[in-house]
Amino acid sequence: MIEEGRGYDVESVREDFPILTRRVADDRPLVYLDSANTSQKPQAVVDAMSEHLLRHNANVARAVHQLGAEATQAFEDARADVARFIGASRPEEVIFTKNASEALNLVARVVGEPSDYSVGRGDEVVVTEMEHHSNLVPWQMLCRRVGTRLRWFGLTEEGRLDTAVGDIINELTKVVSLTYVSNALGTVNPVERIARRAHEVGALVVVDASQAVPQMPVNVSTLGADLVAFTGHKMCGPTGIGVLWGRYDLLAELPPFLGGGEMIETVTMQGSTYAPPPHRFEAGTPPIAEAVGLGAAVRYLERLGMENVAAHERRITAYALEALQQVPGLKIMGPSEMVDRGGAVSFTLDGVHPHDVAQVLDSLGIAVRAGHHCAKPVHQRFGIQASARMSPYLYTTTGEIDSLVKGLDHVQAFFGTSGGAR
Repeated sequence: MIEEGRGYDVESVREDFPILTRRVADDRPLVYLDSANTSQKPQAVVDAMSEHLLRHNANVARAVHQLGAEATQAFEDARADVARFIGASRPEEVIFTKNASEALNLVARVVGEPSDYSVGRGDEVVVTEMEHHSNLVPWQMLCRRVGTRLRWFGLTEEGRLDTAVGDIINELTKVVSLTYVSNALGTVNPVERIARRAHEVGALVVVDASQAVPQMPVNVSTLGADLVAFTGHKMCGPTGIGVLWGRYDLLAELPPFLGGGEMIETVTMQGSTYAPPPHRFEAGTPPIAEAVGLGAAVRYLERLGMENVAAHERRITAYALEALQQVPGLKIMGPSEMVDRGGAVSFTLDGVHPHDVAQVLDSLGIAVRAGHHCAKPVHQRFGIQASARMSPYLYTTTGEIDSLVKGLDHVQAFFGTSGGAR
């Protein structure tokens, strides 16, 4: 088994997350292994949001009084924090949305409108078979709306992209949109290589980085993407806030997504002109306290160091992969070794439905996810309806992985399948 790394004190990190001290399921310690679904929040994030709401609450960019100025400053400081964290060239490249799904829908909607980047009849959009529904359904909607053809990279038996199909990206391709790290398989995709090919034919590259930004250093200036979406609640931030990053020159050419307050330059009864990015894409009152919380989450992750977070994620996932493969009748979906792999580990257990696996584990205080993980095509590819998924994060210990393995023994014993106490 792999030991905890010397440069990362996971027990000290856990002290920053009050919820991890909870007792659940008849006074058992909480073992939280559902961080790909949503991460837990450190005290620093809770405190930042509470401080803002109690002392600085006001709407942004709409008032000249002191509270309005303080709220606006905090909101724009959060934008600058996120820009720095992902290597953006300027804060104006960061658009706040309510989640990654909205960010991806924004892109899929505006590229169907008239602009230098319009997608229309006869064009093609390329995705992958491992996409989260948030990066698949919006493109299907675009294709139905404007007559574009949807194409996709399939998957190998190991759960990696089958990029051997040479003509998937071709002169008809206008957009290539793919996940950086699969939420179901854990696969880390070769974004830079695919982006180079897409740019050779003049296509835009959109990346869903919801599972990547929380786990490892991501620098948008070198990634090769034109637009990158991710969400706050998977990276120690609150729910209700997401991010769309885009090249500023591209954002300045794209039409707005929603109309309303603050996204305008001027309005008359005859027509409107639009504000420059990012405000062009932030109609209405934005998620202000949530942005403050996301800024605090970014600063917390920076203090830990994303290289340290990534190293811990690799260690704990490698430990989990090795341990889970010792469980009789357990089959891992996706790569079974820590090569180009993230932390989400989906699996099936012979003779037990994934929902039953999760329910019995929950009775032991162990939280995992069960279902299709908003990735039904992945499950269809492997001929199953659902899977269980464990997903560690920066606060996960090897002891918690051991508890999961023992819990799976209990599941098998409970259902009388091929397991038993270890």
